[in-house]
Amino acid sequence: MPSKRFFIYVLLTINNKLYCGYTDDLKKRFQNHLTGKASKFTRANKPQKYVYTKEYLTKSEAMKEEYRIKRLTRKQKEELIQAQLSSSSFYRSTQNINK
Repeated sequence: MPSKRFFIYVLLTINNKLYCGYTDDLKKRFQNHLTGKASKFTRANKPQKYVYTKEYLTKSEAMKEEYRIKRLTRKQKEELIQAQLSSSSFYRSTQNINK
């Protein structure tokens, strides 16, 4: 039986805002955001796509990282996103998630 996977993510909204969250299922969570079932923030700020994702071995690690990212300034979040975007493996791994 495969072990459970835990992720933190940053969404870009249609009005250019960033939203950070935690999930154990990226596809399901994105759909919940699209339908307004995931958070008050994304009900008012519709998500466009994931711009950052990272997998963790434990829920605790993922939630600690989510907390850390939420405390970053917008500029720091953009630097984090840019660092991951420079990796071609990130692009390939998220191409299908955003659809």
